[in-house]
Amino acid sequence: MSFIFQVGLSGALETLCGQGFGAKSYRMLGIHLQSSCIVSLVFTIFISILWFFTESVFGLIRQDPNISKQAAIYMKYQAPGLLAYGFLQNILRFCQTQSIVTPLVVFSFVPLVINIGISYVLVYLTSLGFIGAPIATSISLWIAFLSLGTYVICSDKFKDTWTGFSLESIRYVVTNLTLSLPSAAMVW
Repeated sequence: MSFIFQVGLSGALETLCGQGFGAKSYRMLGIHLQSSCIVSLVFTIFISILWFFTESVFGLIRQDPNISKQAAIYMKYQAPGLLAYGFLQNILRFCQTQSIVTPLVVFSFVPLVINIGISYVLVYLTSLGFIGAPIATSISLWIAFLSLGTYVICSDKFKDTWTGFSLESIRYVVTNLTLSLPSAAMVW
């Protein structure tokens, strides 16, 4: 559910970046991307705190204690991947509003292949077992985010829309929230 919530939060960029691109206010796409990443960071912190209390929450709703414990372990190791996933969804929307999709396919396929290898190694060839699965997923999500993020920062395709990090993005967090929260509620 939390991953779907992150997809919803990034939905604000479809509107904000779409309008900016249509109005030829290209620099604003990068500003909106950064404000959306701030929103994703804040919600990831809240969700991660909830995830760290999964076992207690499941206990309150009278779930099987063994299942609750295993779910809590899984969520704790999955938490680092949630932040990368939120950022990744924001960058995907940023690229899609500019009709740049080929790199998205490449930077999604490569981490998928890597995830298969990492998952196999961590689950079957180390002593991690069950815990290896969420760790592998988190690693793969970070690889996908860092790869695509590096591409956006370094590619000439984004020279007008990504002009670097700016504190100006903080001013647009509330604007982003007014669109991202309803979007997140719709997909959740």
